[in-house]
Amino acid sequence: MDDHEPARAPAMEREPVIEVTNEFAHVEVRRVWTRNGMRLEISSPRLGHCVRLDALALESLTWQPMETFSRFLEEPFGPARPDGRHG
Repeated sequence: MDDHEPARAPAMEREPVIEVTNEFAHVEVRRVWTRNGMRLEISSPRLGHCVRLDALALESLTWQPMETFSRFLEEPFGPARPDGRHG
């Protein structure tokens, strides 16, 4: 199982979902087990995006200055593809 599967792909086991919401975004967070070990799955049901991060990827987020996350919002739906669409 790939760690970058679609938002609703079956996991080996799922735990309860934690929802984080404000006026701009809604994400669901849960711990999942894959054949490669434990991951934190972060999904955006509205946009259909999902990412599974292992401990090292999560820890690397703690090394980032807030400016890094601000730059993420410059292209909130990801860089445009050659066809001009995002995501």
